[in-house]
Amino acid sequence: MWLVTTFVALAIVSLIYWRAKNLRKYKLGLLALMLAGTFIMVLVDHLIAFMEGGEFIVAETDGLIPNATLLGIAMLIPVFLLWIVLSGVRKETAAAS
Repeated sequence: MWLVTTFVALAIVSLIYWRAKNLRKYKLGLLALMLAGTFIMVLVDHLIAFMEGGEFIVAETDGLIPNATLLGIAMLIPVFLLWIVLSGVRKETAAAS
């Protein structure tokens, strides 16, 4: 389910990026790029697991977070936090120069 969760987040951010031209100041392109990278990494992970005989999409995990959807959301939190930090740093450096 983390693959689905990441794809949904990527689709929403990409749609907002392409439709709302007045929101360019929020660096949604950077967020979309980060989410696309995350999606590709998770897709490769799922493909390798599937080729080894596992399921392609799993609803439960064996780790600390047993629900795969919750795990997908937990994986997105650092991406959004990093985007917020990088967007803020870029604004501050642009204002300083």
